[in-house]
Amino acid sequence: MSRIMRVMLVLTPISALLLLALTGCASRGELDDEAIARIPDAVPRFEPLARLGNPDSYVVFGRRYYIKKSARGYVERGLASWYGQPFHGRQTSSGETYDMYAMSAAHKTLPLPTYVRVTNLENGRSVVVRINDRGPFQDDRVIDLSYTAAVKLGMKNQGTARVEVRAIEPRRRFWGLLSFLADRAERSTDTN
Repeated sequence: MSRIMRVMLVLTPISALLLLALTGCASRGELDDEAIARIPDAVPRFEPLARLGNPDSYVVFGRRYYIKKSARGYVERGLASWYGQPFHGRQTSSGETYDMYAMSAAHKTLPLPTYVRVTNLENGRSVVVRINDRGPFQDDRVIDLSYTAAVKLGMKNQGTARVEVRAIEPRRRFWGLLSFLADRAERSTDTN
């Protein structure tokens, strides 16, 4: 086999993989609202605090923000906004890469990560997002949502909406196991 043929055999699969990767990026960037509506909500699960993004406090635009020790019982109503393409692919406060097609959000003081249910008070739509970033840093805003969350809440076009943000505390596996065993024991006594 000639040297050119060997090089071609090596380069062809690499080129194909590179082309496939680039095609995937391009097609994801072209999702329409119907495709976005089918993206599932974030699924709450127990996670340790992010290594980054959880200092005791931090300062933005001369204002100090204090990070909450826990999201337990957190409920707030206010104005939500969303952020998209200019931030897509950039690093979030937690160190993750921002994906405008993920069900994520930014909050000024909740621990990273925190799962919250966001309800649009104007139309009743509701989504679950995972907070992995800091912001929004405008006084009248309580949460900054990913592009996908904004589409699903029906607020993409107006840019903001009145919302309720309610923290969701994921169940730890141990407690889920205890609930399962308690339910099973209760069913076995019901059949006897």
